[in-house]
Amino acid sequence: MSETIETDAGTARVTWHRAADARLLLAVSHGAGGGIGARDLVALAGTLPAHGVSVALVEQPWRVAGKKVAPAPKTLDVGWRGVWPTLAAQGLPVISGGRSAGARVACRTAVELGAAAVLALSFPLHSPGRPEKSRAAELLGAGVPTLVVQGGNDPFGRPEEFPAGSYELIDVPGGDHGFAVPKRGPLGQDEALKIITDGVVGWAASLG
Repeated sequence: MSETIETDAGTARVTWHRAADARLLLAVSHGAGGGIGARDLVALAGTLPAHGVSVALVEQPWRVAGKKVAPAPKTLDVGWRGVWPTLAAQGLPVISGGRSAGARVACRTAVELGAAAVLALSFPLHSPGRPEKSRAAELLGAGVPTLVVQGGNDPFGRPEEFPAGSYELIDVPGGDHGFAVPKRGPLGQDEALKIITDGVVGWAASLG
């Protein structure tokens, strides 16, 4: 089931995957170059409801409007804030999540919005080839329990590049920024996605 939500940045859309007896809600948005059809988002939406976690896949207004390029980070934050009252109205603790640019939004707004935790998929620690331009401060400043899921070959930041912090990190061996793995790599694609879903299920269970 999908519904549209009016925000100050335009019309957003939420697609619901509800658990029969939910104890948590994971609200997760896409990156700057893709939508909610990303393999990791689809896998989480298909897996988590059976474990008591409803999933809300959130499409930012720019994506709903059919634009190909994401707006500035502050505009992404405005869109996320506009969706949040609908998420909070479900009456469940909300995990604020996102992949890539969406992960940055989740980190930047978590405390302000009262998120129970943050799920950062493919956090873009830096632009490819520009490790000196680190965005670590956004991750370290999330202020709530945080799980990072990162591909081992992500050009936006490999797991070993991440600074020490109070967050947890799951390494998906061989995975790129979209968690695609090489055909002759250490893992098959299904195995890589299972690392993600198993890791998130276990972490969500630890949140209470």
